[in-house]
Order: sequence, then structure tokens, then C-alpha cells
Amino acid sequence: MGDTPVTLTELVAALPLPSLTINANERITALNAGAEALLGQGLAERHYITALRQPGLVAAVEKCFAGEGPQQARFVTGAGDSGATYDVSLRPLGRDGVVLLSFNDVTEMAQAGQMRRDFVANVSHELRTPLTALMGFIETLQGPARDDTAARERFLEIMAKEAERMNRLVGELLSLSRVEAEERVRPDVRIDLRDVLNATLRNLAPVAAESGVTLAPNLGNSAATVLGDADQLMQVFTNLIENAIKYGGRDNSVEITAQIIAQDTAMRGAAVHVSVRDHGPGIDPLHIPRLTERFYRVDSHRSRSLGGTGLGLAIVKHILNRHRGRMKVTSAPGEGAEFKVILPMEESST
Repeated sequence: MGDTPVTLTELVAALPLPSLTINANERITALNAGAEALLGQGLAERHYITALRQPGLVAAVEKCFAGEGPQQARFVTGAGDSGATYDVSLRPLGRDGVVLLSFNDVTEMAQAGQMRRDFVANVSHELRTPLTALMGFIETLQGPARDDTAARERFLEIMAKEAERMNRLVGELLSLSRVEAEERVRPDVRIDLRDVLNATLRNLAPVAAESGVTLAPNLGNSAATVLGDADQLMQVFTNLIENAIKYGGRDNSVEITAQIIAQDTAMRGAAVHVSVRDHGPGIDPLHIPRLTERFYRVDSHRSRSLGGTGLGLAIVKHILNRHRGRMKVTSAPGEGAEFKVILPMEESST
């Protein structure tokens, strides 16, 4: 007994990618479940333009029918973050002018490529400003201000600040690269978070004093034990407390509190809540969801004048991801801001 030949419809149905065929009459003759989910139901025997519509893909189909061989095209659904991108492979099957289309979802690759382009553009922009300033001052010092002692001192001071800004940016880029590389490796060292906070507060005490800001810690009396990387967690709290000092304003206080929560819903168990609260101008809730984006600033001019690189909270986010932690931001204009870090506690083995 001979084998029954596989039909084109059965072949298309078995393909792992969303796929369809178009015959010489420009009608869709077969499509699998993936293609129906992507393009819609009831497309069999309809003209292919009613399903595909996008000019680049339609042109690729026409080239196949014109005998120009296999083609590639791009198909995009939706818009913005909700959109999806597909690479479409078109192949003439050599049987009665039938063309096979297969849709490969490359959304993540396309998004990663866009993120890389945006990142390079942002870094270039951030470096261009201080570099332009340095080049301008150097040219002035070599020319008109060569013998102007007062101007030279003033320009050199500004040049030093711009060079320090570039150095800080490069340092944070390297730090961001390191924490991203380690993000999937969970720390396994038991540490008391209060020790990390006390060390951070000692380091930042001179900064607070210089800014006329009072640091008001309340860390409790119970050990806040977590599995963590002490250096990275110190980086988290240094960033948050330093920001609170900078943006809270002179003659204000910054409250740092640590609280143990016996049953935290988000952590599904015991957790440590560390709050850093300032009494500055606050943040419009519109900006809060984007605070951890790279180079995002609520006030670009003020942030740069205070030495911000726009990378600090992005680094915080990746470190907390590594520690399976979370950060909540609560703020409103005129009411200050509270940054709360939530970390799962390490249960005692005794």
C-alpha cells in the first residue's frame, strides 16, 4: 500500500513559524494557526493584499511573482512598545506559481538593536558637551587668554570640572556594564544590611555637612540579614542618599529608616524595607516610571549642574534585580520624595 502524498495545506500547517501560501491568482490558499493568529481568521481564498497590506511586503510578493527569486521583507504590527517585528521569508515553490511566506518574530532583536543605538547616541551626547567645552577653553588659553592670569585660573577650574564629569560618566558606564554582567548571579553571602547602611552614612557624612543637610537614621535594633553583595548594596544606598542630599536642599533633613516586615506580599516572606526620604521639591508622578531609564533626567540642566550622569538609578535597578529586590518611589511636587528599597530577608538557620 503506497503512502498518501502530503498536501500543501498539511505541509503549511506543520511549519513551526506562522506561514501561508499565495497562488498565481494572488489568492491565499493555505495558512497555519500561527498565521491566523498573526493576520486574522477567514483569509483563505482572499486576495493577499487584504491580509498583508504593508507596501514593503506587498512589493516582495510581486517580485516573487515576477520571477525575481526568493525575497526578504519586514512586517510590523502595532506601534510603540506593544508592536511586534517580523522578518518575512518569501520563497517560490515552483509549482503553479505558488509563493510561501514564513514570518519570524524578531521583536526582541529589533528592540535590542534600537536600545544599542539609543545608548550610543546618549553616551555620545553626554560626552560631546564637556569635550566641546574643554576644546573651547584650550583654544582660548592658547590664544586670547594666553597671558590673562585671572581668566586662566577661572578656565582651568571649569576644565577640571568638565574633565571630572567625563571621568564620572565613564566610571558609571563601566559600573553599569559590570552589574549587568552579574545580574543573573544571585549573591550568597549573609550580611546585616544595617552594617552596609552605617558604612554608607559614615562615608556621606562630610557631603551632607557641606550641603547643610542633616542625616537622620533609624535602623532599628534587630539584625536585617540578607544574602547580598555588600559593595553593590553600598552603591545602591550611596546613590539614593546622595541624591536626597543633592535634591533635598540646604537646611533640610534626609531620613533613612530600616524596617523588618515579617510577611511582605511582594517578597512572599520576610523582607527589609529601607526608606530614604528627603524634603525637597518632589517629583511629578509623570516622571516616576521612567526614573530608572538610562540617561533619563527629570530636570536635565539641574542634574548636570549637580554632577549627575543620568545612570545612577539605572545601576540601582540592575543591582536590586540581582538581589531579587524592588524599589518603590513615592513623590509629588512640593512634598519631597521617598525611595524605598525592598529586599528579601535570609531566614535564620538556627
